[in-house]
Amino acid sequence: MKRVQLLLLLLSFALLITGCSGNGGTTNSNDRQSARPPVAVEVAQAEAGTMIEGIDVTGTLTPKFEVDVKSEIVGTVYSVHVNEWIRVKKGTPLARIDAREQSALVKRAEAALESAKAAGMQAKVAANRAERERERMKKLKEVGLATQQGVDDAETESAASSSRIDAANAQVRLAQEELRQARTRLSKGIITAPIDGIVSLRRVNVGDLVGEAGLDKPLFHIVDNRILNLTVSVPSVEMSRIRLGQQVQFMTDALPGKTFLGKVMFINPSVSEIDRALKINVEVNNASEELKGGLFVKGRIIIGARENVVMVPRTALTGWDVAGKKAKLYTVEGNLAKLREVKIGAVMQDKVEILEGLKKDESYVLRGGFNVKDGDRLIVAKQKQGVDS
Repeated sequence: MKRVQLLLLLLSFALLITGCSGNGGTTNSNDRQSARPPVAVEVAQAEAGTMIEGIDVTGTLTPKFEVDVKSEIVGTVYSVHVNEWIRVKKGTPLARIDAREQSALVKRAEAALESAKAAGMQAKVAANRAERERERMKKLKEVGLATQQGVDDAETESAASSSRIDAANAQVRLAQEELRQARTRLSKGIITAPIDGIVSLRRVNVGDLVGEAGLDKPLFHIVDNRILNLTVSVPSVEMSRIRLGQQVQFMTDALPGKTFLGKVMFINPSVSEIDRALKINVEVNNASEELKGGLFVKGRIIIGARENVVMVPRTALTGWDVAGKKAKLYTVEGNLAKLREVKIGAVMQDKVEILEGLKKDESYVLRGGFNVKDGDRLIVAKQKQGVDS
């Protein structure tokens, strides 16, 4: 009897151990999951916005108008009228060259012109005298008081006098041209600004010898930043989407947070054989002169725009498969994170179009997803709204 009771007691103890072991196995995974502490994340709500389609480009801004100013005559700098960073208008005097030699040449040319004019007057007087003599000889011949030889001599002298007038007039024109050239050379002694702009470089001082062979260096550099050029390259596969007049939006690190606009003004008729790229010239109206030549910019040639497009920031995506056009992100269901695969479309700067897998008004993990696993409990540290989050 006692032996039977002992066996029953051992059997009951074994069943109790087996039952305890079975319960622990079924709850093991849930217990481990619930054992992870909640993860603090930043959450955003999906909203539809405008997707601006375009071609990403980079380039450097250059002034449309800039010029090196040199001296056209040899001489010593007598005075300098401007410094660097000074704004000048077209025709503003920049410097003056000592042109005393050129001034003397002008006076000499003026004297030569006066001499030529005087010679011309003398030729005209002589021609008038010869013409009167010719008429007189003809009348004398009619009454028999002059020979035919005398008439012929008078006519010859009249014709020669007319030729001397032509020669004198030619000398006057020559003297006038030499005077004009001398005055032009003298005027070049005053160096003026050929365009409106700002003096970005001055390389001349009083006493410098300029204009001589081997020393023909720029004296000033003038830049007009009111219109800038941006030359960019796009892949040849995109050339069918480029049109004259298309807008270009761009930004520069020098002016963070600001967006600027340009316009496609010229499309190169040929494609580079080196990289199969097409060069595009963009003109930027910079009336405020906020932008400067030499700045590096990043932008997009605007091809078109689509409304009501669901977009999320790049930071929300993980496991991005560019070739397969898919990625993953964590959606928020209740207080739990759910890993979901989405199909992606176009990319606009830091925004990515979601074609499938996420709908408007659904919440997703914006930041902090690198600490999250599928099914984790979440603590929403911050919630943002819309595609601008």
